[in-house]
Amino acid sequence: MKKHLRAAVAFFVLIVVLVACASPIRVGETQSSDQMATTVAMTFQALAPEIAGTSTNVPEASTSLLPHSLYFVGNSDQANYQIFRMERDGKTKTQLTFESMSVDDYDISLVDGSIAYVANNQLLLANADGSNRRILVDARVTSPVFSPDGKMLAYGHDGLTLFNLSTGASSLVIPNQYGEPLPNGALFPIETYEPVSYSPDGTKLLLALGHWEVAPSHAVYHLNTNTLIKYEQVDDYIYCCSFHGGPVWAPDSSNFYGVASVHDTAYQFGELWRVDAQNGGLSRIFKSPLGEGSDGTIPLPVEPYLAPDGRLYFFFSTYQMDSGFMDAPDLKMVRSAPNGVTDRTVLRDENFVLMQEALWAPDASFVIVSTRPERRWDQVGGVLELYSTDGQKDAIWLAPYGGKMKWGP
Repeated sequence: MKKHLRAAVAFFVLIVVLVACASPIRVGETQSSDQMATTVAMTFQALAPEIAGTSTNVPEASTSLLPHSLYFVGNSDQANYQIFRMERDGKTKTQLTFESMSVDDYDISLVDGSIAYVANNQLLLANADGSNRRILVDARVTSPVFSPDGKMLAYGHDGLTLFNLSTGASSLVIPNQYGEPLPNGALFPIETYEPVSYSPDGTKLLLALGHWEVAPSHAVYHLNTNTLIKYEQVDDYIYCCSFHGGPVWAPDSSNFYGVASVHDTAYQFGELWRVDAQNGGLSRIFKSPLGEGSDGTIPLPVEPYLAPDGRLYFFFSTYQMDSGFMDAPDLKMVRSAPNGVTDRTVLRDENFVLMQEALWAPDASFVIVSTRPERRWDQVGGVLELYSTDGQKDAIWLAPYGGKMKWGP
C-alpha cells in the first residue's frame, strides 16, 4: 500500500509541475490551494479524450457568454480531429462531423451555419447540425471559404475555384501557373492560389500564393473586376502573411493586417504589415532584427485584430538577440492605435508565450486563446480559455482541447 501511495503522490506532484508550465502565467501571483486544485482538475481533463455532448465541470456561465456559436477542431480519441460547436452559453458542446479521417480544414456559413470541410481528399458539405452530409468535390481540395452572404464557396483546386451553392456550378477563376512539364510528366508549379477569407463587404478575396524557389505571399482578388492585387515587393528576404495568426481584414475591407517574417531563423520575430487592398501599398511596423542598423531588439507581434472602434489588438513581445532566448520569453496582450505603436497599452498581466492561436470577439471585448499544454510547435490546438480585454475578469475555461477556431452565425 505504501508503494502505491508514494506513486500516487509522485504523479500528483508531476501534474502540478506540468500545470505550472502549461497555463498562461500571471507575473508575481501565487495560487491558492483551491485554485491549484481546480487547475490540476483541468489538466486531467486536458489529458483525457474529448467526449461529444458531455458536460464539463466549469463555472456557471451566462446564456450569452459568447456573441455567436464557436466552432473548433477537437479530438474525440486524441487522434482523429473532428469539428465541434460550442453554444453561446460557453458550455454546451456538440460534435458535428464523424469522418474516418481527420478534418483538414473547414468553414462555416454565417447565414445558416452550413459546414464546408475537407477530409479524406474530399470537399464535403453538411447542414448546421452535421446532417445531410454530401460530397461536393471528390478530389484534392484546400481551404473552403464561404462568402458573407452564404451563396458562394471558394476553395483551392488547380487554382482559385468558386462554387455556386444554389446552382451547383463551379468556375476556375484563377488557374495555377505551371512551367513546362518535367521529363516524367510532372508539372512544375510557378504560382498557386488558395483562398484565405472574403472581405467583410464580400467584394474581395484574400488569397495565399505559393511559389517554387521564391517566398510565398498573399494577394487580394477583386471579384467584380477579376483582378489580382499583389502587395509591393520588398528588398529584404521577408514576406507576409503566413506567420503568427494573420492575415485579418479591416472592418471596412480597405486593407488587411498580417505578420511578416522568415521561416529559416532560430528566433521568433515579426513585422506587422498593413496592406492596402486597392493598390498593394504596405506599411511595415516593427523593424526586422535581420536588417542593417538593427540594435538586436527582436519584436514579435502575434494574432493582430483591428476592432470596429479603430484600435488594433494583438499580442506582443520584445527581447534581445543576445539574451539567450530562442523564443519570446514574455508575450503580452496589448491594444494600440492602428499603427501598432501609438498608445500601446498592456491589457493583462498573463504571459501567453504558449499560445497556439487566438480568436478575438467581433467587438474585441475578449479573446479566446488556445494554449498548448507544452512547448511544442506541431500541435493542432490546446486548452481553450476566454480572456476579457478589460483585464478585470479572471479567465473562463471553455474546453480541454481545440484549434482552428471560427465564429458561427
